[in-house]
Amino acid sequence: MKTSTVEVGELVSSLSAAGVQRRIAALHGVHHVDVNYVAGSATVHYDETKTSLEDIRQRIIECGYHCRGELLPAHVCPPERHAGAHAGHAGHEGHAAHGAHAGHAAATTKAAAAAAPAGHAAHVGHGAEAEHQMSDMMHDMGHAPGMSMQDMANDMRNRFLVALLFAIPVFLYSPMGEMFGDFPTPFGMDRKLFLFVVATGAIAWPGWPFFVAGWRAARNKVANMATLVVLSVGTGYLYSVGATFVYEGPVFYEAAAVLLVFILLGHWLEMRARAGASDAIRALMDLAPPMATVLRDGIETKVPTAEVLVGETVVVKPGDKIPVDGKVTDGASQVDESMLTGESMPVKKVVGDAVIGATINKSGSFRYQATKVGADTALAQIVKLVQEAQNSKAPGQLLADKASQWLVLIAIVLGLATFVVWFWVLGQPLLFALTLTITVFVIACPDALGLATPMAVMVGTGLGARNGILFKNAAALENATKLTVVVFDKTGTLTLGQPDVVEMVSAPGVTEAQLLSTAAAVEKFSEHPLALAILKRTGSDTPETATAFTNIDGQGARAKIGDEAVLLGNRKLMEAERIGLADLAAQAARLQGGGRTVVHVARGGRLIGLIAIADAVRPSSRATIAKLQERGVKVAMITGDNQATAERIGKELGIDIVLADVLPGEKASKIKELQAQGHKVAMVGDGINDAPALTQADVGFAIGAGTDVAMESAQVVLMKSDPYDVVGAIELSRATLRKMHQNLWWAVGYNVIAFPVAAGVFYPFTLSPEVAALSMSGSSAIVAINALMLKRTRLAGIRSPHPAPAASSTVAQGASA
Repeated sequence: MKTSTVEVGELVSSLSAAGVQRRIAALHGVHHVDVNYVAGSATVHYDETKTSLEDIRQRIIECGYHCRGELLPAHVCPPERHAGAHAGHAGHEGHAAHGAHAGHAAATTKAAAAAAPAGHAAHVGHGAEAEHQMSDMMHDMGHAPGMSMQDMANDMRNRFLVALLFAIPVFLYSPMGEMFGDFPTPFGMDRKLFLFVVATGAIAWPGWPFFVAGWRAARNKVANMATLVVLSVGTGYLYSVGATFVYEGPVFYEAAAVLLVFILLGHWLEMRARAGASDAIRALMDLAPPMATVLRDGIETKVPTAEVLVGETVVVKPGDKIPVDGKVTDGASQVDESMLTGESMPVKKVVGDAVIGATINKSGSFRYQATKVGADTALAQIVKLVQEAQNSKAPGQLLADKASQWLVLIAIVLGLATFVVWFWVLGQPLLFALTLTITVFVIACPDALGLATPMAVMVGTGLGARNGILFKNAAALENATKLTVVVFDKTGTLTLGQPDVVEMVSAPGVTEAQLLSTAAAVEKFSEHPLALAILKRTGSDTPETATAFTNIDGQGARAKIGDEAVLLGNRKLMEAERIGLADLAAQAARLQGGGRTVVHVARGGRLIGLIAIADAVRPSSRATIAKLQERGVKVAMITGDNQATAERIGKELGIDIVLADVLPGEKASKIKELQAQGHKVAMVGDGINDAPALTQADVGFAIGAGTDVAMESAQVVLMKSDPYDVVGAIELSRATLRKMHQNLWWAVGYNVIAFPVAAGVFYPFTLSPEVAALSMSGSSAIVAINALMLKRTRLAGIRSPHPAPAASSTVAQGASA
């Protein structure tokens, strides 16, 4: 089963996505599909043996929407492929460097690659076939093919301005405009004929996207917002045309023209909000630099990032962006990884350390070996995760989607019923009944309901991605709000997973500095993890020098400092060398009882002290636990350590539930036990043995520095390997869900009130179509703006993207390069 995210360009309504989704789902081999109106894309899960990416692309085009294929980061597709593939599209100039477009499209099926000319394997469907598609697509929405969301917002703004320009004279020469004076018609034209000409200018081109979208909706067997716009504006306009040329009657041009002005205004604001919601994914798409410096035949050569090969040596200089993932082979530097992990402090990189593509080298120069390129890089995988999360549907959205579809049908039925009641039952004038009918058509707002959840999900997941918290799907975002217990794996999660000196006990007359200096002088010759912990505590300063170092398997080491014999090791070594332990026996028992490893240090035949070594607690672990408990969430720790060790760490950190002596295969069953008690359980882990528990939990959090298996099994990935990000993830989930609920309540409440008011239930108080259009557009804009306000909400563990982070500036750099 393969998962791909493809472009679905120029969706004009949230319900437009429903028709496309149904048509794609009908393809043989497609297992599941989610179409996101806000993002203008679809995530498709399909069997490659039964269907292909090209089949999916063609199905989207058949639905009447623009699709260039799969949405990928810029560094995945070679630039020359873009250039060749887009040569046939007049409207695509500059696409390869267009920073505002959410990625580059590439249809990457094997069949397509074989059939396409060299260099065009990533973009099938061009050439002769593309010309036919081009002519078929040029009329779609009235937009140029392949427009970005920002371009579409600008196009909608232009249509609004044109409609406004023509609507002003329509209004002034209508009966309503008489309050401003009696204006003579230009060139002595008949007033109705003049209004027809000007109103046509206000409606024909500005309203073309809705007419096309309404036709496509009918073709895809759905009714959406465009259907209502066509019914309302079209009814008023056609009635007036009939009154102008066919029969006698008052004209309705001003209502239709002003109505469209307000609809276009609302859609312009909505598209601007949709473009804002896509900021995070667009920033991620173009983070990697367009070019990389590699060593080929011993010469530094500039090549497109997409052409870097696994195993090649990449040269990075101060200020350069790292093009692909790899491992440092020469040199050292400080690297800013904030654009991918959200961690603001630069990270020191030395030989052997891993580097991530799209991060920024701050100081020194270094060389590294490329280990992951193209779609395998961390950036490409992160983009894929964020796309899938943004396109997935939260449980609550499924109900909202169904309600939106029913809402359009209800509006059409109520509109017709309103006309029947007022005109035929109550005997009101035709114009009055028609006005109320149009008002009902207009005021129904499925877009507010359809936007309520996906806008919040897009902003929430995007904000999480900027902070190194990757939600794999919207369900995880919603489920994280219901958690009552968070279970942390101890090693590598609450602790660093590496030994550290946690306590020292000196014999009388010996200082801690003398004890540490003696131990470090000996351990300098050892590579044992315990030796490394002691050297780490000492630092680079080792004033004493040891000689005659000898390792004693299973016990410790022996050496000399000057003429004095020095012993480092466990109790067995001390007893074998007849070193007296009585003076510090009680302290040794205390330290061992706490689950620490105790290193005995003897010098000159006398025990001079004890060094306790244990797995170091992460600096943020205590704050994490305190914050979770403050929010009513219990914290559990699961470990294979003995009860004494686990209890010590649990007491030290203030943990509520300690699960000790748990074998790797038993972790999932412990999660089940907590769930059986009625808890909603999260599991936080980093190892292969955590994978079953991560899958069993209601929400699995994988520490980013952990294994690929753990990250694959989890629903949330914490890129910074910081447990405090669990707090950030839960806070962000709760804030996002609040926005979803606020939006849904607003959308439902609006329609409950709007329908009876529009239908004239409170007569003589009635609404004009223009006011209805304003309220309809306003309701969508309110929902979109409310979702965007999530970016400015202060949340624990989440940094606001304002002012614009480095990611945004790097997009601009990438676009101009």
